[in-house]
Amino acid sequence: MSIQVLNCVGMKCPLPNLKVTVMAIKMKQGEILEVVADCSTFESDIRDWCLRARKTLLWCKEEEGGRKRIQIKF
Repeated sequence: MSIQVLNCVGMKCPLPNLKVTVMAIKMKQGEILEVVADCSTFESDIRDWCLRARKTLLWCKEEEGGRKRIQIKF
């Protein structure tokens, strides 16, 4: 299983979601995208994105400095 990492630290909405959308085009079924971002609405935006895109949000973890790290399964 391949894990791609996308760093969106310092980007404000909607840029992290747009970056995830661009990466989604490159992802294959079964691969995992791990994204780290510090935008205040990142978690709720990604949860909505996963519902719309019919992808599985595996987990979301809070980190230092207001960052959140998430994994999406494609």
